[in-house]
Amino acid sequence: MTIYRIALPTPLRRLFDYLPPSGASVHPVPGVRIRVPFGRRQLIGVLLEISDASDLPEERLKPALEVLDTEPPLPHHLLELACWAADYYQHPVGDVLQQVLPVALRKGATTEAAPQTHWRVREGASPEALGGRAPRQRQLLELLLTRPAGLAAEELREAGFGSAQLNGLLDKELIEPFEALPAAPDSSPEILKEQPLPLNDEQQQALEEIRAARGFNPVLLQGITGSGKTEVYLQAIGRVLETGGQALVLVPEIGLTPQTVSRFRARFAVPVQALHSNMTDLQRLEAWRQAREGQARIVIGTRSALFTPMRSPGIIIVDEEHDTSFKQQEGFRYSARDLAVMRARAEQIPLVLGSATPSLETLQNALGGRYRHARLTTRAGNARPPRFELQDIRQQPLDEGLSQAVVTRIRSELAHRNQVLVFINRRGFSPALMCHQCGDVIGCDRCDARMTLHRSPPHLHCHHCDHQRPIPRRCPACGSDDFKPQGAGTERTEGALQRLFPDTEVLRVDRDSTQRRHAMQEIMERVNAGDPCILVGTQMLAKGHHFPAVTLVVILDADAGLFSADFRGMERTAQLILQVAGRAGRAERPGTVLMQTHHADHPTLMQLVDEGYEAFAARELTLRRESALPPFIHHALLRTEASRPGRAEAFLSALCEQLVANRLIPPAVHWLGPFPAPMEKRAGHYRAQLLWQSYDRRALQQLLADLCPLLEQLPQSRQVRWSLDVDPVDNF
Repeated sequence: MTIYRIALPTPLRRLFDYLPPSGASVHPVPGVRIRVPFGRRQLIGVLLEISDASDLPEERLKPALEVLDTEPPLPHHLLELACWAADYYQHPVGDVLQQVLPVALRKGATTEAAPQTHWRVREGASPEALGGRAPRQRQLLELLLTRPAGLAAEELREAGFGSAQLNGLLDKELIEPFEALPAAPDSSPEILKEQPLPLNDEQQQALEEIRAARGFNPVLLQGITGSGKTEVYLQAIGRVLETGGQALVLVPEIGLTPQTVSRFRARFAVPVQALHSNMTDLQRLEAWRQAREGQARIVIGTRSALFTPMRSPGIIIVDEEHDTSFKQQEGFRYSARDLAVMRARAEQIPLVLGSATPSLETLQNALGGRYRHARLTTRAGNARPPRFELQDIRQQPLDEGLSQAVVTRIRSELAHRNQVLVFINRRGFSPALMCHQCGDVIGCDRCDARMTLHRSPPHLHCHHCDHQRPIPRRCPACGSDDFKPQGAGTERTEGALQRLFPDTEVLRVDRDSTQRRHAMQEIMERVNAGDPCILVGTQMLAKGHHFPAVTLVVILDADAGLFSADFRGMERTAQLILQVAGRAGRAERPGTVLMQTHHADHPTLMQLVDEGYEAFAARELTLRRESALPPFIHHALLRTEASRPGRAEAFLSALCEQLVANRLIPPAVHWLGPFPAPMEKRAGHYRAQLLWQSYDRRALQQLLADLCPLLEQLPQSRQVRWSLDVDPVDNF
């Protein structure tokens, strides 16, 4: 027999055996996609093995329906990386292989360039036919007149035109659709559009470190905010492009992708492609295809772009490598940063991990000699680091969370025609709504959490489970209608600033205000115009943005995170404070960071202000080593949830009993728990967790490999949902 062993997108941790399709004369190579019958459905899986035997008798095996590829979509080393990741993160390999492919390929699209709908102007048509009506249709028609070869529907959507304008011109018989292959990206023999900027001594030394890292040799580029890390990236990529290679650049947030792409396209004359979740399936597939064929010389994307194949890989850069966005928190819980290390090793190319505040895991690797360590300690050009001031607000009156000293400083900066950034890492109007009569706080019915009050539009919103409800007219506990918002979020702060500074534009940047397409880009354009304004927002403002006119950064709640139950809370607080502070004084104008705090004498805040991140990190690493915490020990977190209280913990207790009885726990592995999750009830389910830890990573992996089959076989497994998070970054 010839047996195809196929990985299918199911929660089952196994391969499925099928016979070859009827009439197949040539067997495909492992890695190709195959359509197969699966119960009453048809699924698309990936062929991993061809065998001559099966555990099932031949009469029970079904033939596959169709082989979709002549050659594998992924090169062999990326297929191996995906399979390795499935083993390491203990996730079904079929689901992993589905996630590493573009959505269109998961649905059966061809890997070859497919014809797309284009639009062009009909012969003899002109804008005069529209008269003075329909200005948007006129703009679309004028755009198409400049492109006689036509434009793809995707390109028109990118230009801001939708089906309303297209249908209007189609009804007037002014334009016509036609099918055509996507245009190949413009290529030029020149590499650069503009000349590189001059480097200072530290930048030059960092660039030489990267260039000296031939083959696989990771480099941590640790540079304070504004020190010119991006220019080092650009010049390192320039050298790769000169030798015919391609570059993959990973950024943490979708909001950073457009500005990064713009900067790279302004520097290089080669095709630059973006990959992120805001793109349509066809756009992602075309960008993926161009990267695989070597047409896209630079690929810039978020976490999932890590698996994009490149014909001539030359360098991988992970910008803001400390950001937790690089860790997938649902389903296939992988770390794009850590897998970037594995991919660079497989492809034997340089890897650059860049950050002003590197994660303690990466920093320890650099201090231990596993990574090269390049430092940028001064800002590029004439810019100076911002000056920090701790504003003690104990016993001081606050106006919607703003002290009088802060208001005075903001007014002074605006009077000098500067810009101000106000940081508060809470969305909505207020984080809680309390009854003034009985003190009851409106909570989420589905979570152990308070509901956030939003004013535009008015409603209560749980940011943990996304449950929304109208604002109650009366208190459910006492019947009073006297509600008081407690605390401030971005909406409330925005309103207060608009009231205090009515003649100044106030721009709010959070997930709610940037949902509309191009909203973030429009805000950045208004800020970069240089007129005096106030930016108020969440951590979206802290990541990589360059605001030359911002001279004052105000951190309204510098205490948030100082007393977190998570051992990483202090690290994240320090990173966030310094990243936000780095937006101030990035050009010729000096910058100041004003931090409102009730704990002005807190040792962590004082150390950050006086000594910087490296001193904090050294102290934190010492504490982690003494406390047996990552990066000096390895963790895996088993989470369970059930519809009834106590059931999730009982499941974990039964698991521990089985493991102990069967002697499956290696001596080098220890566990803590089971115990309720920090937020026990979330989205209507009661959650518990069990923490595994070991200094021996192999012993921990051995246990996890035995653990998953046992979890599936426990009688209680049908009453709970469970997930395994290897190297977790979030204990909630």
